[in-house]
Amino acid sequence: MDELIAAARDALDAAHVPYSEYRVGAALETADGTVYTGCNIENANYSNSLHAEEVALAEAVKAGHREFERIAVSSGVRDGVTPCGMCRQSLAEFAADDLVVACDEGGDAVTEYALGELLPNTISEGTLDDASEAGEARDAGD
Repeated sequence: MDELIAAARDALDAAHVPYSEYRVGAALETADGTVYTGCNIENANYSNSLHAEEVALAEAVKAGHREFERIAVSSGVRDGVTPCGMCRQSLAEFAADDLVVACDEGGDAVTEYALGELLPNTISEGTLDDASEAGEARDAGD
């Protein structure tokens, strides 16, 4: 995991954070071992800001990857930051519940979670299919 944490830390250098000054870097490892990094990119209206995890995920998906092994996340203050809810949901679109999420605590300290632990009962394609079927069944009963 050391190399993945190091890649996430390196990604911090490219962060654009003029408002919060809270740098975040992420490194996402694909099933074939390729690593894609991302950093947070803030925007004055905040809602258009990009998160490090979603930037790394977008780069990997853009390159054709759909299977992931683990992601490392680091902040400039090494506080064990975890992906936010939006990033967790984005990761869940492409990764299984057992995706390893490594959070940098500083030095050699890393806390690991499984994605499913951080986001149980995620909204998935199956969730939407179930909702659609339930709606069709309800409409058929009218």
